[in-house]
Amino acid sequence: MTPETTALTSKVSSGSPYQLDQPQTLKASTALLKRIRSENDRKEAASATKSLIRTEDNSDEKDSSDAEPIWLVLTTKRNIVDQRRLKPGKIPLPHPLNTFSTTTICLITCDPQRQVKDVLAHPSFPTSLASRITKVVGISKLKARYQPFESKRQLLDEHDIFLADARIITMLPKILGKTFYKGSKKPVPVSLEPYRESNAEGKRVVPKPTTEKSKPMAPPLQVAKEIEKTLSCALVHLSPSNNVSVRVGLSSFTPQQIAHNVAAVVDGLAAKFIPKGWRNVRGVHVKGPNTMALPIWLADELWVDEADVLEDAEAKEIKAVGMKGGAKRNSRPLDKAVENDDGKGGKRERSTDVAKEERKKRKRVDQDQGLSKQIKERREKLREQMKADREDMRGTIEAVTVK
Repeated sequence: MTPETTALTSKVSSGSPYQLDQPQTLKASTALLKRIRSENDRKEAASATKSLIRTEDNSDEKDSSDAEPIWLVLTTKRNIVDQRRLKPGKIPLPHPLNTFSTTTICLITCDPQRQVKDVLAHPSFPTSLASRITKVVGISKLKARYQPFESKRQLLDEHDIFLADARIITMLPKILGKTFYKGSKKPVPVSLEPYRESNAEGKRVVPKPTTEKSKPMAPPLQVAKEIEKTLSCALVHLSPSNNVSVRVGLSSFTPQQIAHNVAAVVDGLAAKFIPKGWRNVRGVHVKGPNTMALPIWLADELWVDEADVLEDAEAKEIKAVGMKGGAKRNSRPLDKAVENDDGKGGKRERSTDVAKEERKKRKRVDQDQGLSKQIKERREKLREQMKADREDMRGTIEAVTVK
């Protein structure tokens, strides 16, 4: 008797099928963390060194230096964007990743940088956050001091997170170059402008700066709030492809924390970044740096709209229109007199032209039938391929859980 098998991913029993199943997400998160920690234990036993990654869910360890990142991999049926976006998107997380006190932050600001330093040194600014901002550099000083490649590389290695004033974020790719923008430390925009106020005409405008050389700067509490808000978000880096990866957790997190972050990121991606939302989502997986991707959600169809796969009648109609246009361009009156090759000026037999038209008509019918057959075979092939993929990966989560 063959053993019973379970589906690779489960869908919610009621409501729209285009939503995550929380038990499935929690199951994949638990299996992934178990795999990462077992691999870490194996390496620890082989090297006889102490591991800094916590092995219990109730650990209070707050150092993220050795914790491995957990990635959410979302694939779509069509490309998400047409061109690469250097400005990352932000999605709030219920369990932020950058709350560790050892994380160092570099803040790039517009000139003069003294304004921002005065804000950070203000008594009302939280000291816990100010201690993490280890460097404040203005845009002019960034251009002057960090032109060589070595200096940019050194600046990149000295800090964990780079924040930049939203007013100058578009100027940084040309200044920092590929040293910063080819990795995961791209500067993240943060708003340092004060909130807009209503003027006498009822329009909301930015308050004027106190001096001519200064820029409008938000008060200390507002700056701290904007920085904390940015640090608590997951960053979304989009490129012209059908795949996006977002860091949603660390190996020091619990499975419940990762499941909550996954749900928040998937909902944010479908609502704000992916065209046509859930209809364009093909699959959702979670993975570690050196692990295989565990599936959470897989689409039943490989197309976004039903119009993407033509029915037999629609295919025949489109093919007939195309063939009719081509025949119209290449046709000529049957009774038009033309000269023979011998130059005697005689007229062709009309029966010959009628026979040619009959042959063309039969050829068009054969082409229509062949096209309909190809479309039908393609649809069946896509469904069989989807079914085969599910069968091949069916035991993935169960095998990892058993190990």
